[in-house]
Amino acid sequence: MPADPKKLRSGRWFEAQDLRAFGHRSRALQMGYGYEDFIGKPVVAIVNTWSDISQCHAHLRTRAEEVKRGVWQAGGFPIELPALSLAEVFVKPSTMLYRNLLAMETEELLRSHPVDGVVLLGGCDKTTPALLMGAISMNLPAIFMPAGPMLRGNYAGRVLGSGSDVWKYWADRQAGELTDEEWRLMESGIARSFGTCMTMGTAATMMSLAEALGFTLPGASSIPAADSGHARMATACGRRIVEMIGEDLKPRDVLTRASLENALVVHMALAGSTNAIIHLIAIAGRAGIPLSLADFDRVAREVPVLADIRPSGAFLMEDFFYAGGLPALMSRLADRLDLSAATVSGMNLGAAIADARVYNRDVIRGLDNPVSSAAGTAVLTGNLAPDGCVMKPAAAEPRLLKHAGPALVFRDYNEMAAAVDRDDLEVTPDHVLVLQNAGPVGGPGMPEWGMLPIPRKLLKEGVRDMLRVSDARMSGTSYGACILHVAPESYVGGPLAAVRNGDVISVDVEARTIALEVADDEIARRLAGWKPPERTFPRGYNRMYAEHIRQADKGCDFDFLEGTAPTPEPEIH
Repeated sequence: MPADPKKLRSGRWFEAQDLRAFGHRSRALQMGYGYEDFIGKPVVAIVNTWSDISQCHAHLRTRAEEVKRGVWQAGGFPIELPALSLAEVFVKPSTMLYRNLLAMETEELLRSHPVDGVVLLGGCDKTTPALLMGAISMNLPAIFMPAGPMLRGNYAGRVLGSGSDVWKYWADRQAGELTDEEWRLMESGIARSFGTCMTMGTAATMMSLAEALGFTLPGASSIPAADSGHARMATACGRRIVEMIGEDLKPRDVLTRASLENALVVHMALAGSTNAIIHLIAIAGRAGIPLSLADFDRVAREVPVLADIRPSGAFLMEDFFYAGGLPALMSRLADRLDLSAATVSGMNLGAAIADARVYNRDVIRGLDNPVSSAAGTAVLTGNLAPDGCVMKPAAAEPRLLKHAGPALVFRDYNEMAAAVDRDDLEVTPDHVLVLQNAGPVGGPGMPEWGMLPIPRKLLKEGVRDMLRVSDARMSGTSYGACILHVAPESYVGGPLAAVRNGDVISVDVEARTIALEVADDEIARRLAGWKPPERTFPRGYNRMYAEHIRQADKGCDFDFLEGTAPTPEPEIH
């Protein structure tokens, strides 16, 4: 359905016969465009998170041109708008600190420019939720073009998975089992192309959930970044957004309770990153749809892990793509999905996956042969986490799913880093490692410190997993018995701040409980005399962040960005 030129939002800039519109048209002409390029045509923003230091998005400069090709083909006028680049690994202290900044920038880019719809280019961990959050708040027609996973890693004939194998082999190196040369060979072979991590980390999880929510073209989330099909998908996104503008198909038409329930089912079947819990709650909040930790736990109890992908399984995203990708996985789950949910393709979900086939039953299992019956996600509550905490049982050693042991407490990351490799550290495999002051405010930005390293003296003894508790996050590529997102966080006076060395912490994942085995009045006494470590937020974005960030169980969005209050249109003066 072609867009009606008389109803285009961009017409407010270009169509009026006044001095201001004269300036808009003359400046477009200044850039070499002709009247026929932009007058009466839908203007499509391409919000691009490419940068010279965003390794996952190194190809998005090229993909933006391929999206433009599709927009031109469909009769639209494309304009590329660069946005904040959130490069995992490089951005400190954490890209999570800046997720909301990118969401705000996306909303304001769309609000302030003469655009009728948008193609969102991202994929590296926080870019997917940030772009979607901003687009949902602005609520112009929007389609997400996922960056796609990188190719498999390789080391000495062995397949490597980004992140997951780093933690595994680092433990071996710390135990003295790898030489410097072996480590360098691994370092040069683990990331062989542009694209996101090729394990089921946060990037792959969030791109998959964007598709499950209906925000991508069918099958788009699992196409490897270096595959020629990825370029064709980019062009198809450009063509489709022009059609969506004509149909006036907007994000809040796609994001519904039904689509969120679909995303929860897919998340559990993937054993997706625990970070997705925070992001999905924030995404839902932008549409005014309540989503709680209880919703995640409810679905986790009903849906087993079907995707055999690292870190919970054996394969990588390239294998998942060849096995049929996300449409194939969703076809296995059809009875548990709302197939009437809308998608940006113009089809409902049922039609979008109707022709999907599973080509490798080892990679994409059936409900009768799951990878794991253990929940992909578990939400625990108790006196240590009154508002909840999360873990990934499928990625933990089974012996630790019901465990009690003495706490070994680190007050912050630096204290932990200074102690964990000491040979005289008093620690046993039964200890529970505790990291405080690493949450949304205390981190700041809730860094990925939750996969506390196993003390070196235990690594040398062959220990590869321990129970670990923190108010931090962990990389979605990580594994182990890590209990994360403890809410409220210790820095704001949550019970985690009261834990002391030797206190017994008990966990029962099946019962969904976590407890500090200390009397309630003693916990209250400790907290009454407790003071947070020194943190200063004197200016700028960090100050705004500290004053307005919500806790992990609420999605870590800013309090003033939640909900569906309309984004005001700018006055054209």
